[in-house]
Amino acid sequence: MQDKKKFSFVNIIFFVVFGVLTGVLWAYLCPIPLIPGAVHFRTFAFIIVVVGYLFGPVTGFFAGYIGTIVWALLSGNFIPLHSPLADGITVGLSAALPALIHLKNGKVDLLQLIENKGKFIGVCLFWSILFGVLMILTTSLSLSYFAGLDYTFCILWIGIADVVPIALTPFVILLLAKRMKNIRNIVPYI
Repeated sequence: MQDKKKFSFVNIIFFVVFGVLTGVLWAYLCPIPLIPGAVHFRTFAFIIVVVGYLFGPVTGFFAGYIGTIVWALLSGNFIPLHSPLADGITVGLSAALPALIHLKNGKVDLLQLIENKGKFIGVCLFWSILFGVLMILTTSLSLSYFAGLDYTFCILWIGIADVVPIALTPFVILLLAKRMKNIRNIVPYI
């Protein structure tokens, strides 16, 4: 029963809205190219992880995946096979897995976790950065294979592009979580 709710019409709308919003933010409000045609500084890299925490890991995954595809298409950085497979999937997983593990697959309430702010910030930072680094390693491998770029060069620049903004994740969650409580009462299955 729980799994059916994750793919309800409302949730699919959230997947698309958050994905397109993420892609547009990445394409138009992150104008600093680090590797022209492949990597830019993602000022809003934290947004998909925040979506994963606030709206659930499945929504976070699709926001990351769709956001990656939208960004790649809008910014002219779409690389066949790399963008839809390696980049899209690993970015989606880097949004979903921190929330999935930290919230113990929905068994722990986010509002209870953030009562202890210091512990929440530490644990959220750990999981967000860990999965961000794993995404960077995988995406760099894919970029080196499909785009012919040096692997360590990709790790360095993607690391700068994504890990620095990902460090904002717990602070944005703390800012938004209590405000989201009212939305959860209206739409309880998000």
